[in-house]
Amino acid sequence: MNIIKTKLKDAFILEPKVFGDHRGFFMETFNAQLLEAQGFSFNFVQDNHALSKESGVLRGLHYQLEPFAQTKLVRVIRGAVYDVIVDIREGSPTYGQWEGFILSEDNKRQLLVPKGFAHGYCTLVENTEFLYKVDNYYSPEHDRGIAWNDPDLNINWPVTKPILSDKDTQYPNLKNLESQFLYKGEE
Repeated sequence: MNIIKTKLKDAFILEPKVFGDHRGFFMETFNAQLLEAQGFSFNFVQDNHALSKESGVLRGLHYQLEPFAQTKLVRVIRGAVYDVIVDIREGSPTYGQWEGFILSEDNKRQLLVPKGFAHGYCTLVENTEFLYKVDNYYSPEHDRGIAWNDPDLNINWPVTKPILSDKDTQYPNLKNLESQFLYKGEE
């Protein structure tokens, strides 16, 4: 597996090795031993699967407060998304910065989103299926988010009028964020 640093500290793109032939392909999407050898250690406890029927569905920007904060390993198995992460760890050298990536069934890339990052995505095609592993269970009481259209973040989403859930229209801007994430620096 190829591990690629992003511009945001502690977030990574994972490119699995894909073995294809005339029948199709095989790839290993997760290997704890391989990731541990690279210094990562996660105990993923829940898998989630989302289907977005239309292009332009925007989900996010989501995160959970401690003690239910989540590291996520996200990927697309059908379709394509523009996936965005925002560093919300106070004191981080990349605090308040965002980065976007195309994740698709074709490129098979995965994004490792650490605790202390808000995460969201916008579907680029109809019937997109999105999978993600998390290392903590969903807790509605700890569920939070940032406005997808926060002018201070100025995220370059691929749509101007996305299809949103009611919940995703209610989130505050980053400057009004209820956060408790502190950057721990180099360990």
